[in-house]
Amino acid sequence: MTKNADVVTIVPGSVSLPVLQTIYETSVTPVLDPSAYGLIQRSADHVTASLSDSRAHYGIKTGVGKLAKIRVSVDDAEIIQRNIVLSHCCGVGKPLPDGVVRLIMTLKLMSLSRGASGVRLNVVLTLAEMLEHNVLPVIPEKGSVGASGDLAPLSHMAAAMMGESVVSIGGKIVPARDGLASHDIKPITLRAKEGVALINGTQTSTALALVGLFKAHKGLLSSLISGALSTDAAMGSTSPFHPEIHTLRGHRGQIDVASSLRALMAGSEIRASHLEGDARVQDPYSLRCQPQVAGACLDLLRQAAETLWIEANAVTDNPLVLSDGSLVSGGNFHAEPVAFAADQIAIAICEIGSISQRRTALLVDDTLNNGLPAFLTTTPGLSSGFMTAEITAAALMSENKQMSHPASVDSMPMSANQEDHVSMACHGARRLLQMADNLDAIIGIEILAAAQGIDLRHPLKTSGELLAVYQTVRDIVPKLIEDRYMADDLAAAAHLVSSGKIVASVSAHILQAL
Repeated sequence: MTKNADVVTIVPGSVSLPVLQTIYETSVTPVLDPSAYGLIQRSADHVTASLSDSRAHYGIKTGVGKLAKIRVSVDDAEIIQRNIVLSHCCGVGKPLPDGVVRLIMTLKLMSLSRGASGVRLNVVLTLAEMLEHNVLPVIPEKGSVGASGDLAPLSHMAAAMMGESVVSIGGKIVPARDGLASHDIKPITLRAKEGVALINGTQTSTALALVGLFKAHKGLLSSLISGALSTDAAMGSTSPFHPEIHTLRGHRGQIDVASSLRALMAGSEIRASHLEGDARVQDPYSLRCQPQVAGACLDLLRQAAETLWIEANAVTDNPLVLSDGSLVSGGNFHAEPVAFAADQIAIAICEIGSISQRRTALLVDDTLNNGLPAFLTTTPGLSSGFMTAEITAAALMSENKQMSHPASVDSMPMSANQEDHVSMACHGARRLLQMADNLDAIIGIEILAAAQGIDLRHPLKTSGELLAVYQTVRDIVPKLIEDRYMADDLAAAAHLVSSGKIVASVSAHILQAL
């Protein structure tokens, strides 16, 4: 795979998560490697050949779903495929964000290009052209149950390719046919199998889960920084981060997180000031057990990342054109792996936010924070300081707890019992975006509270790495000297987390990759 500032060359089956993250976060254009062209056309030729045999190939010579038992004429192939797409355009709710739509389209491009879906090359290249020119289908966020593929959202994508429905170009919503014409892209006329291939698959669920993963990982890294800053502000001990403690247990994530915390706090004057004569034996768990909690979350995210990398590169429509040219119906569209991964990410997000909120609660509590004033204000009573900021963090933490209930266990039969077990992966993945926004705000509040604690330890200084974080915060949000309108401060701190500026403020080698 090659890439430059504007283009990423996609080799189907081997696209990495960092490349997919770049496609989601930037305007880089995914371009299909021409080596895939032959496989794509070969599979389309097999579908064409199947039209003259006597077999009842699903979705080609039959209806779909419960209607698969009804034979249809090959003379009606174009009508059937068009009807399948338009009838499945049943999405509701707000449009998915442009970055998510670009990722959905990229994943579908990757899947079709594996040469097992039976679509013609021009169908794949139309999708690539739309990506190149950012002609983005408007895809409603709701309507998929994560089985038989993400039928409703992918149908909205396919309809736009046909010149139906609407597209977004530079934030402006226009009729799809006009949007395509503005970049000389010809609407496709679907032939046998192509409608089914476009709307079957897990690409919407997978794209949303990937975005949740990317956001969760950024939140986790930010929480290591906020946790180190809070530990120093509270004059917590670094002894629980001793490497041998964690190698004795053996979990990779725990070992990695402890290493990050040690590096972040190395050289702190605040820590050095209480190394001798400190009567405390143990800190509360929210400080002491950071490697165990955040490390377990990191392990969970890494496991989910492996699942989603496999799924992103997979072929998940139905039926499939196998290597011997046969067309076989299966169930690769069932998004159970994605649903499980999304549930894992949700649990990790919830726990990262939970322990962060408890550290904020510790910092504002003058019975626990080792000499800092109540609510981190020098005029308690006259001022409330961080009292309600901590409550807001608690509210967001509780909201994430409610949303972390697993979606994957909530199946129900539908489509006249043909689809009698489904994954619920799509909304299970979509809820990660809201959870991640909540997490950014929770961590942002902790960072503000910890920075205030560092101010109150003056003239003692924190470590060099954490001073860089502190300065990043103070460049945007000044020290709280007296009570002021806090909402803007909280929003600015959340943006520092979500934008990656908090992570970028420390040395890159300190933090842990997926």
